[in-house]
Amino acid sequence: MNVMEVPRTIARAQYRLARIPLQLFEDRVLSRFDVEAPARLLYERSVGALDAVIGHALGDRQLSHDGVVLAQRSAARGRAARLDADADAMRRQADETLQEAREEVVQEREDARAAKRDAVAEAVSDADQRRRNATETAGRKADAAARRAADAAAQRRESVRKVQRGEFDRIDAAENAVTADASDKRAAAQTKREDAADKRTTADRVEGLAHAEKQGRRDAAR
Repeated sequence: MNVMEVPRTIARAQYRLARIPLQLFEDRVLSRFDVEAPARLLYERSVGALDAVIGHALGDRQLSHDGVVLAQRSAARGRAARLDADADAMRRQADETLQEAREEVVQEREDARAAKRDAVAEAVSDADQRRRNATETAGRKADAAARRAADAAAQRRESVRKVQRGEFDRIDAAENAVTADASDKRAAAQTKREDAADKRTTADRVEGLAHAEKQGRRDAAR
C-alpha cells in the first residue's frame, strides 16, 4: 500500500464509523417517514451530497456513488411530489371551474325559462289585448259603415276582416320571435357545459402524466 494512501484509508474508516449513528437514525426513524415526505427528502439530499463529496475527497468510489444515487433519488422524488401537488391543484381548479360552470349553466337555464315564461305570458296578454282592440275597432268601423250607408256595409266589413288578419299575423310573428330567443339561450348553455367538460378532461390528462412520471421514477429508484 502506498504510504500516502494510509491517511486516506484511516479517514475513510473514521467517516464510516461517524456514519453509524446516521445509519441507525435512517433505519429506526427516517424509514417510518413517507418516501416523499419533505423532511425525509431534505435529509436524504443533504446526506447524499455529503457522502458524494467525502467519498470523492477520500477516494472512496462506492461511498461517492452511493451518495450521488441517494441525492438524485431524493431529487427525483421531490420533483414527483411537486408534480403530484401541481396535478392535484389543477384538478381542484378544474373541479371548481366545472362546478361554477354547472351552476352558471343551471342559473342561465332557469333565467332562460323564466324569461321565456314571462315573454310568452306577455305575448299572450298583448295578443289578447290586440285581439280585443282589433275586435272593438272592427265593430266601430262596422257600425260606422252601417250607419253611413247600407250599400257600403259589405265593403267595410271586408276591410275590418283584413285589418284583423294583419293584426293576427303580427301577433304570431311576435310569439315566434320569443320562441327563437329561448332556443338560442339553450344552445349557449350547451356550449358552456361542453367547455367545462373539456377543462376537466385536460386536468385528468395532466394528472395521468404526473402519475406516470412518478411511477417511472419509483421504478428507476428500485
